[in-house]
Amino acid sequence: MSKLIELRDLRKVYGDGVEVIALNGVTFTIDEGEFLSIVGPSGSGKSTLLNMLGLLDSPTSGSIILRGVDVTTASHSERARLRNKELGFVFQYHHLLPEFSALENVMMPLLIAGKRDKAARERARQLLEEVGLGDRMDHRPTELSGGQNQRVAIARALANHPAIVIGDELTGNLDTKSSEMIYETLRELNRSMDQTFILVTHDMDMAEKTDRILRIVDGKLVCEMRRVGGEFTSKDICQMRE
Repeated sequence: MSKLIELRDLRKVYGDGVEVIALNGVTFTIDEGEFLSIVGPSGSGKSTLLNMLGLLDSPTSGSIILRGVDVTTASHSERARLRNKELGFVFQYHHLLPEFSALENVMMPLLIAGKRDKAARERARQLLEEVGLGDRMDHRPTELSGGQNQRVAIARALANHPAIVIGDELTGNLDTKSSEMIYETLRELNRSMDQTFILVTHDMDMAEKTDRILRIVDGKLVCEMRRVGGEFTSKDICQMRE
């Protein structure tokens, strides 16, 4: 597998006078086609790390390498271009536009990227079929369940063929059955499209269904586990659950 994104000795310090270290020397690589999760307690640095991975913020020091190119000091406009081209996002709240149908919501990033209406509509239809909503394309968010809206958001995140899709607590507002359906949707997309997914979550049940878990505590990467032959192995001895 080829490297997609690499973080090298990443540090993020907030504050003027009294410093708060949000990330402290985090280093790891994400390869094409990975299905991984990032876990940690509240205040551990998960959200800050998500902002770094999503090119939404710049580190105080260290490097972010995307497809072999150092984007650490990229301009605001270049970061926006890369986010549109290389990254997709799914948040805890789906942030769908309530006045538009599922199809129109998925079309939106395609139209923003300059796709013609016909091509955008066809791509959106294909993605909604992929996430099991082929019969709900004309429904608005208020006419869909929470799990269905989140699947629309996943389809929208995939619209522009991103290299990586980042999910931020994407099952946080869902019941167990809906969360399981979201996981199955992501797993199928990971396998059928070789799509890379990064899930930032506090839900260890969800995290343990991914193939790799990174644990962040006090701004440091303290544990990494990979699934081998159906079971997790660990580089370090660590307690994954709180």
